[in-house]
Amino acid sequence: MALDTADRATLLALRAGVPGGTRSGLSVLEATGRKVISVRVDPDVRRGALSNSDSETVAAAATMALQQRLPLVVMIASSGADVFEGVASLDGWGRAAKAMSSCSGVVPVVVVAYGLALSGPALLLGLADVVVMTADAVAYVSGPAAVAQLTGQQVTSAELGGQGVHARQSGVASLLTADSESALDAVAAVLDYLPDHSDEPPPRCDNFDPVNRETPQLRDLLPASPTGSYDVRRVIEALADDGDLLELRSAWAPQLVTALCRVDGRPVGVVANQPQSMAGTIDIAASQKGANFVAFCDSFNLPLITLVDTPGFMPGKDLEWRGMIRHGAQLVFSYAEATVPRVCLIIRKAFGGAYIVMDSKGMGNDLCLAWPSAQVAVMGAAGAVQILHRREDADTQARLAVDYEESYLNPYVAAERGFVDDVIDPADTRKAVAAALELLSTKRERLASRKHANGPL
Repeated sequence: MALDTADRATLLALRAGVPGGTRSGLSVLEATGRKVISVRVDPDVRRGALSNSDSETVAAAATMALQQRLPLVVMIASSGADVFEGVASLDGWGRAAKAMSSCSGVVPVVVVAYGLALSGPALLLGLADVVVMTADAVAYVSGPAAVAQLTGQQVTSAELGGQGVHARQSGVASLLTADSESALDAVAAVLDYLPDHSDEPPPRCDNFDPVNRETPQLRDLLPASPTGSYDVRRVIEALADDGDLLELRSAWAPQLVTALCRVDGRPVGVVANQPQSMAGTIDIAASQKGANFVAFCDSFNLPLITLVDTPGFMPGKDLEWRGMIRHGAQLVFSYAEATVPRVCLIIRKAFGGAYIVMDSKGMGNDLCLAWPSAQVAVMGAAGAVQILHRREDADTQARLAVDYEESYLNPYVAAERGFVDDVIDPADTRKAVAAALELLSTKRERLASRKHANGPL
């Protein structure tokens, strides 16, 4: 894609006279021809140490992204603030961070970590909508020496902040790649689902996968045992055009799947409980993962599809002490604030508070569908009988559990009360969801005016 005269002038203005190892300007991603504002920190110049002028370049790129209403792509490999400039380099980093923060929710911000990202510059990863990390990337705020001095623990840089750590433990990395070249392909793949800015709809493309395609394979997906597991990605693949999906943060909190895909050419975000991991229960990490993804999709106008199969929140003293209430509320808050079209599909278990936070009717979804296998209740049969009939003998409790399942653990009771809009054949899942998205395509909703929300963090 050729750049027009104005684009070239802006690009040259940003690059001209910039000392150090940071470059920025308008770029075109080769994989898709998509225009972006890019800035790159070069590790070959003073190991990527950010001087005041380098930080000014990052800030200028973020400001340009806002002005031009184009995605911001930051490629970072930095050993931290430049110690030779002292506090001036710290001040510069602060201004760069502020400029990137201003982009949040307005234009997509993607950070590629392709080397060291230490100290302050490491926090720039936390400001991104999507973080791509290469195999050589290492990111941490305090290094191995500081850890050893304070705690006595000896760790390597990779053990402290390598690619695997941020993919599995911290959740910082959204996507992993081998090198910077493949990282740019990953950036292009993500941006392919997103608009240039929040005032545009996401890019819809031609679809050659019939929108009314049946999904009979889903009829046999669920195991016979109510405690059996299955891979919820099979449901997403059946829904998606040509079975294609892009999963973000797949290794972090794997009991919740967050993925981008298309339905009838329309980009959508999918949040799904994963029974293969921890039976699909929700813990702190899963709440944070889901809340961040819902807010991300809502920022850039991607409709949300929520697939529900969860027995509840994960119990545990450690979780409660670490703030399960506060972090669980993050997922509640993100769904409550989301104004994009929202379709919920209950596949199997939808129990207690976890049912509510997974975009239930009470949370404001636009349409709630359910398979005949759906179980919508306060809790499972065994737990309910233990509370209601704990003095009965085992045989009586077993009989009462069967009665409870037949009377309450089905979607029809919820449908009678308006909590489920339709009970559908699993084979009709794709066309039912596609029809719902088409119906909701003209949805417009605005939140009440206020300075900003003060949600749980």
